[in-house]
Amino acid sequence: MTTIDRDPADNADVLGAHTSPEFIRLRHRLRAFAFPVTGLGLAWYLLYVVLGDYAHGFMSIRVIGAVNIGLLFGLAQFVSTFAITGVYLRYAACRLDPLADRIRADLEAGA
Repeated sequence: MTTIDRDPADNADVLGAHTSPEFIRLRHRLRAFAFPVTGLGLAWYLLYVVLGDYAHGFMSIRVIGAVNIGLLFGLAQFVSTFAITGVYLRYAACRLDPLADRIRADLEAGA
């Protein structure tokens, strides 16, 4: 069934769910996590880029053999990306998914 063929009552259920306190709480929880973590991730990446461009002396300091601080910062970008993903998965499983499951169950029960 296309969106044109749908029953207007189905849209009313979805609109009602969108304005429900549970959905508003779900959106708030998602934004409370996503916006600060995205900002920190972008700041961390920007720091790496700025240091790479303007602090050549610092970034080229050798730590072990041919490994320098710039290389360690670059590898830390990957590590931080995986860490953020892991933290988000845990946050979603504990704080978002149960609420989303309740909203889905309420919508399906009304259908």
